[in-house]
Amino acid sequence: MAETSSGGLEIHPMDQFTVVPLFGDGTLQWYSPSNVTLWMALALLCTLLFLVVGTRKRAKIPDRFQMVAELVFMFVRNMVQEVAGRDALRYFPLIMTAFMFVMFSNVLGLLPMSFTTTSHIAVTASMALTVFISVTVLGFVKHGLGFLGLFWISAAPLPLRPVLAVIELMSYFVRPVSHSIRLAGNMMAGHAMIKVFAAFAGVLGVGAVVPVVAIAAVYALELLVAFIQAYVFTILTCVYLRDALHPQH
Repeated sequence: MAETSSGGLEIHPMDQFTVVPLFGDGTLQWYSPSNVTLWMALALLCTLLFLVVGTRKRAKIPDRFQMVAELVFMFVRNMVQEVAGRDALRYFPLIMTAFMFVMFSNVLGLLPMSFTTTSHIAVTASMALTVFISVTVLGFVKHGLGFLGLFWISAAPLPLRPVLAVIELMSYFVRPVSHSIRLAGNMMAGHAMIKVFAAFAGVLGVGAVVPVVAIAAVYALELLVAFIQAYVFTILTCVYLRDALHPQH
């Protein structure tokens, strides 16, 4: 929002990330349906429709919808196999769902009057912690204490191994932080920039050619970022899964 106050221009690009209740104007409680709840539900619905409706015919000569669904399916499947190995394909449905959810959350956030759920650290941190805890539990279930071999670099000189083990352990526990902040930070920064340019365009009126061109350029860039960030989140998930399945250095 931009407004003139005391001869100055006030821009509030962060207002678009405010969480508000869907019903009434009361205090937001942990159980209150909010705009975050709504747009997360829409992202889940889009994921379901894309995966179910897009493949329901299973035609030998696919239509455009089925072709796109199959391309996305094979893209994610090949990513899982190449990064984490063939034995990781049993976890492909979960990774595919995560990819589609993040992608649709990012893309839906570009619609006018929408809300970008992946711009909130609470959402991305929940997803990152789910991945972190899941792969850690999986690593111990499959390998027992052998999973700790992930932190012991046997190729390094013996005196350096304890030091490297501490560094590896610290970097391991930083994973959910970087996993979540990367996604939330990128989505928040792009949307805030669009809001700033939009505020300038509204104030300049007919002379807003440059801000409008800038908005179009940033919007196109954000559309690309929406897919890239879904890809980055997913490929990091595959890397962490690979470490859980094959912890030996």
